[in-house]
Amino acid sequence: MAASWRAVALSVVTLAWLLGGGAWAFPAEDLVTRLPGQPPVTFRQFAGYVDVDVKAGRSLFYYFAEAQENAAAKPLTLWLNGGPGCSSIGGGAFTELGPFYPRGDGRGLRLNKKSWNKASNLLFVESPAGVGWSYSNTSSDYITGDARTANDMLRFLLGWYAKFPEYRSRALFLTGESYAGHYIPQIADALATHNERSKGFKFNIKGVAIGNPLLKLDRDVPATYEYFWSHGMISDETFLAISHSCDFEDYTFNNDSPHNESKPCNDAIAEANAVVGDYVNNYDVILDVCYPSIVMQELRLRQFVRRSYIATQKSNHLLLPRMHDWLFLLLSLLL
Repeated sequence: MAASWRAVALSVVTLAWLLGGGAWAFPAEDLVTRLPGQPPVTFRQFAGYVDVDVKAGRSLFYYFAEAQENAAAKPLTLWLNGGPGCSSIGGGAFTELGPFYPRGDGRGLRLNKKSWNKASNLLFVESPAGVGWSYSNTSSDYITGDARTANDMLRFLLGWYAKFPEYRSRALFLTGESYAGHYIPQIADALATHNERSKGFKFNIKGVAIGNPLLKLDRDVPATYEYFWSHGMISDETFLAISHSCDFEDYTFNNDSPHNESKPCNDAIAEANAVVGDYVNNYDVILDVCYPSIVMQELRLRQFVRRSYIATQKSNHLLLPRMHDWLFLLLSLLL
């Protein structure tokens, strides 16, 4: 009897050691046993908060999916979406590289056959505070910038490693897309600076990867419209108007004086966006744009074609219509 009680006591102590800081410690309160509508899987998932500024009440939310096989031998990959303001969980985790995608009928999840957690443990973070479920109790925190975002991510990772100490020595890859073209290099710099100054723990940074990154507005923005024009998505006239009216050296995200550009420039950009925006996926122009149903797609296309046809009839150039006007006319007759 005494021996059995000793075995039970040893089991309890071992479990407490594991949960409280042992070699394979993990935060039991963050363990996700199953997501709604999730198919069965063998890997573990976690979600929760890490405080980055206790005084301000600022905390970042994360979702972590272990590698599908042999997680102990796989690296750790941090993923951030851009925006700024896009959700790394709603975007990256559940529509791009995470283990699950929403089912087409909206009634659950399906496995992503190309999930990155086949090769790595995946960590998605809602950053900065105000994105997704990340928050602050200090209202002024919602006006932020790249420098504090990078510093908060440094604090987040240090706090996250405290929750998952077995990953402290693991190879770390910093990855993201879009405005993460700013986030990731600056986070890498913050982590490298920490490594230079730290006499103790150092991040095991192995690589950086950014896809479709926003790097410099003076090249990224005009390149978008050059691409649209070269693929026949906007007219020669619209592209020439953008080229002649816009000085992208001073392009900004400022909403008070839109993009710090002239009215002719903004008008030309607005025209290009109106033609492309509703019916083309800007991130992959050969993809379909999703609507709730095929019927909705058809209705929207009908409305677009008819508006374009009516506008063409009112034009002063009916005798020499452009080729796309003929296309609109043909589509309207077919529909």
